[in-house]
Amino acid sequence: MIKQFFRVTSIEQAMELKQHYKDNAVWMAGGSKLNATPTHTEHCVAISLQGLPLDEVDWDNGTLRIGSLITLQKLRDTVFIPKALHDALGFVYSRHIRNQATLGGEIAARQPESVLIPLLLVLESELLFADGETLTLEEYLQTPSDRLLVEVIIHDPFRRCATRKFSRSAGGWAVVTAAVGITESDGIRIALDGVGEKPLRVRDVESLALEGEALEQAVGAAIYPRADLSGSEAFKRHIAGVLVSDLLTDCQQQDEGMK
Repeated sequence: MIKQFFRVTSIEQAMELKQHYKDNAVWMAGGSKLNATPTHTEHCVAISLQGLPLDEVDWDNGTLRIGSLITLQKLRDTVFIPKALHDALGFVYSRHIRNQATLGGEIAARQPESVLIPLLLVLESELLFADGETLTLEEYLQTPSDRLLVEVIIHDPFRRCATRKFSRSAGGWAVVTAAVGITESDGIRIALDGVGEKPLRVRDVESLALEGEALEQAVGAAIYPRADLSGSEAFKRHIAGVLVSDLLTDCQQQDEGMK
């Protein structure tokens, strides 16, 4: 339960407070997660970051740099962002939530259901932290921490890619979210959410150069989902395989449209 609340005006001030309160403190961005089930916090000190100028989108020689405090709706309304990113932001069905939740908060929450992360994974996004360290998103998910995220960097934002969410209803929890991308050298990137404890790259399948039913079966065999109220293990394997196969076709059609 939050008992103390600090609103900072600089990154330095934020870092000093975190150093002082250590594990008792939590970063607060839009606040959509800290008091919500199942992501409510047990920390007693909140360090609000809303006063920091980290909510802009910038283009740097073809690289897309996104401030961590930008709300999902502001990012979705930004002109010229990749269509797949626009689509993924729309998977957060409630506009009210999109107006409150931030991109950095969605990443830092590391929820079992994270509809944005698969797309960011196939775009091979990098994360810049306040201490100057840079990690790939995939590295960050493998070694989670409470470092202060300041920027999301996408070096190849217009990579051919596509993403889809499968859910029981338009506003319902996602059963499986998938994303597929094709690099300039025709390498395939595949990422899934809803089939493990966290979003993941399906690297074992990426190198096989499969399509159609063979790709569906390979994806299904490479993941280990848990049965729950949203579906059985076999059902999630099937849905994940179908989504990935369909998304690869979408990406290839993008390629045809560019010729």
